[in-house]
Amino acid sequence: MRAVVASRNKHKIEQVARVLVGLDLVPLDEVAPDLELDEPHDSFEANALAKARVACQATGLPAIADDSGLEVDALGGAPGVFSARYAGSRAGDDDNNRKLVAALAGVAEEDRTCRYRCAAVLVMPDGTEHTAAGVCEGRVVLEGRGDLGFGYDPHVIPIGDTRTMGEIPLDEKLAFSHRGMAFRQLGQFLRRDAFILDPRDSTA
Repeated sequence: MRAVVASRNKHKIEQVARVLVGLDLVPLDEVAPDLELDEPHDSFEANALAKARVACQATGLPAIADDSGLEVDALGGAPGVFSARYAGSRAGDDDNNRKLVAALAGVAEEDRTCRYRCAAVLVMPDGTEHTAAGVCEGRVVLEGRGDLGFGYDPHVIPIGDTRTMGEIPLDEKLAFSHRGMAFRQLGQFLRRDAFILDPRDSTA
């Protein structure tokens, strides 16, 4: 099945492609370069669906999207759905991380518990919609380490590890991360309904 990925984040597109092997994924800019993707809602799932619906309508293709972010308990769940624009609408990763570190400067390490949350969705041209979710628990460290990720990865250590998400190679990270978990769930549906070829199937 050919599907458009409703994202302009190259890191996300790479991760989706690593998980949904066997699906013909088309970057949004190849088929709808001028399409605006808004995230106006207060939940990850609603934002993901909003992006997938508009991409599906604009291209006539099945559309895959996700919305994800970091929830920090000491900050009341912030930055949450505002993770990508925590420091402002034009903010980059460095800006967002600086704001996060400043907000947690007086918080003890054991109280900097957090989680990455992801909602992954598929919207079909006939209006059918499928959703999946993933969560990765961790804690925030004030000194960033590693350049193998993006977003808040250099400042998040997943439970059970001593490395930050920025120090963990992508294939290893996808085995337990919020995005890997969510898109594996979506992939199970796609394989069950024969929309996606399983590379382990020698007849494929």
